[in-house]
Amino acid sequence: MLYYLFQYLDEQFNLPGAGLFQYITFRASMAAVLSLLIVAIFGRKIINYLQKQQVGEVIRDLGLEGQMQKKGTPTMGGIIIIIAILIPTLLFTRLTNVYIVLLIITLLFAGFIGFVDDYIKVFKKDKEGLKGRFKVIGQIILGLVVGITLYVNDNVVVRQFDKSKGNNVVELLQKGYYQDVKSSITTIPFFKFNEFDYHDLVFFLDSEWTWVIYIPFVIFIITAVSNGANITDGLDGLAAGTSAIIGVVLAVFAYVSGNAIFANYLNVMFIPHTGELAIFATVFVGACIGFLWYNSYPAQVFMGDTGSLTLGALIATLAIMVRKEVMIPILCGIFLVENLSVMIQVAYFKYTKKKYGEGRRIFLMSPLHHHFQKKQIHEVKIVTRFWIVGIMLAIFCLVSLKIR
Repeated sequence: MLYYLFQYLDEQFNLPGAGLFQYITFRASMAAVLSLLIVAIFGRKIINYLQKQQVGEVIRDLGLEGQMQKKGTPTMGGIIIIIAILIPTLLFTRLTNVYIVLLIITLLFAGFIGFVDDYIKVFKKDKEGLKGRFKVIGQIILGLVVGITLYVNDNVVVRQFDKSKGNNVVELLQKGYYQDVKSSITTIPFFKFNEFDYHDLVFFLDSEWTWVIYIPFVIFIITAVSNGANITDGLDGLAAGTSAIIGVVLAVFAYVSGNAIFANYLNVMFIPHTGELAIFATVFVGACIGFLWYNSYPAQVFMGDTGSLTLGALIATLAIMVRKEVMIPILCGIFLVENLSVMIQVAYFKYTKKKYGEGRRIFLMSPLHHHFQKKQIHEVKIVTRFWIVGIMLAIFCLVSLKIR
């Protein structure tokens, strides 16, 4: 909204400083600061309100050190994150941008699924919360909306320059020596020829049938990453900190992909209009870091499924939009390992129970962070080490921009 206001003031009255709102870097910086301020100003008020409503976390005694001390800590703190993302997004981004519209839908829809889950746990006293199948159905619906929109919308394109007219992309843009192509191409990291077309997976069909593989893949990514973030949210600050690290990488990818000069220099796809995603990603990072003020050990509030499902869905959607979804196993390596630890534990337990008559375990407890807790490692040290691994993975992803 502010973008359009200052654009009008600049065009009509030549107001000094109004032109700053044309710059993505300025709007991203201001939006991130506002996100932090919203958490700082309203976070405590929301936490106090949740306490008054007795929205306390239901703790199952798993025999973990310090676990029962967290009983009664307010949950559903994801509301703080949603507000801290939504308001700066509405104020500083171009609301006619299809990517921004989709992200707002993702934010609110995933947040609603998580809210319903938390509401059932807290107010209906049902520890299981929303049934798993209903969560998955909701995530499938969200994946369908995102996948279909990205596949059919005419503004979702890749811009290809006519390099026979020269290598200066600024001049090529000015003279119109380019074409916007509807494409199902994505990026494969660390390969010299790093572009991969989903149609290659259904080469035996016409290109118009590419959606057969593309949309289900989008649904799978959103569902997997969203649930991965949800599983990771088990220690104070773990999910929020890990998500902030991932958000920084996505902000860089979005800015580079949406800037013709940087995209040309780094030889990556130039995707028009994705520069706005850099603003959203910085807001995302600001909200996560701000939330850590209250969520770091010892946590004064938990994000609950309201927050964790939302963070995961946003990360997946952002990665798909900047065409870096194939990089998710690296970028979201913490989420992946946490997810795999649960799957491996359950599968091995069932296998050994069938074969030997009693279930056996690979990990002392799953998800993986609980395994380390069982080994008497303090949760602050576990969270810090997970963050360090997350930073290493983030750097590895950023290096892929240049190394092939």
